[in-house]
Amino acid sequence: MAETRFTVIGAGNGGKAMAAHLSLKGHQVTLYNRTWDHIAPIHARGGIDLAGPAPDLCGFAHIKTVTSDLSLALSQADVVMVVVPASAHRCIAQQCAAHLRDGQVIVLNPGRTGGCLEFRTLLRNSGCTAQVVLAETETLVYACRSEGPAQARILRVKDAVPLAALPSSKTQITLDSLKEAFPQFIDGHSVLHTGLNNMGAIFHPALTLLNAARIESTGGEFQFYLEGATPSVSRVLEALDRERVTVASAVGIRARTARDWLAMAYNATGANLHEAIQHQAGYRGIKAPTSLQYRYITEDVPMSLVPIAALGRRYGVKVAAIDSIVRLACIVHQTDYWRRGRTLDVLGIEQLSVGELRQFVLVGEANDDKEQSNQRIA
Repeated sequence: MAETRFTVIGAGNGGKAMAAHLSLKGHQVTLYNRTWDHIAPIHARGGIDLAGPAPDLCGFAHIKTVTSDLSLALSQADVVMVVVPASAHRCIAQQCAAHLRDGQVIVLNPGRTGGCLEFRTLLRNSGCTAQVVLAETETLVYACRSEGPAQARILRVKDAVPLAALPSSKTQITLDSLKEAFPQFIDGHSVLHTGLNNMGAIFHPALTLLNAARIESTGGEFQFYLEGATPSVSRVLEALDRERVTVASAVGIRARTARDWLAMAYNATGANLHEAIQHQAGYRGIKAPTSLQYRYITEDVPMSLVPIAALGRRYGVKVAAIDSIVRLACIVHQTDYWRRGRTLDVLGIEQLSVGELRQFVLVGEANDDKEQSNQRIA
């Protein structure tokens, strides 16, 4: 059986960590980044110095090809791991459309909410005819950081990360293609599950915006979760979480609550969300963003909260708390995140009933002519 060749798109914290880890596991890796200057030091060294908590996560990782030529990067890939902020998925999809070929697997790490739906729609609208498999993870498999231009550190590899393909009938194919490299990936059921179990949507934007004065006055010099998630702020997070779970229920998904997730992922429990956050030892020492121009708003609002709110409105769920956080973000950043975000027309599902939406994400078919005329993009 031929060795799986990986192309990692994005050379930020997660992209460098993933490229290095794959290389140390013996895979042929291509690393692509749009800006050459950002990856020139990796090219000059021939790879990435990786540090981690275990011997198999430490060492010099040779990267076969380091390039800012997307056509070259995709030509060398069986599996394409997209490791960029969700706000960059649109650009990546449009640029990839002309260079993809039949049989390639594309994984968004992570998809946030609606990642695969948006990516598929953009490939279709950009004229892509390749039969590719699209998938997304619920979260990034690593806790990691960059420690220099050609250095990365993995703090932790998560034990289990849900992954789902679009349609779900291709999830097992995707897991099989990734199981040697990432045994941590498990069946995420559907992209509705991975997208609506998006905990960043709950923890990031509101916590940032409700601590706006403190962030701007201190430059983020406080513990983001342990000090920022006061009892009152935590009650806002609980309201957001209830709306998210209710939206998921409206489309037939049983989503985890934020408290369930903290208990599952970190064994952190409490009588309410505030107590559970305070009992999460891993949050100790995590500082707040240094400014409000940060991905917790610029990514998580348009790519997480906006699509959740849009699904709520479409299927009859009141999302007043989510709407309020999106509106605050629009005011603070003087931009219209509703227009910039993943609305249902951007996701290509604005005309689907709940039944048609569920059928579409499960088997790739829906009762509308637009979908039936574009069956070649999986």
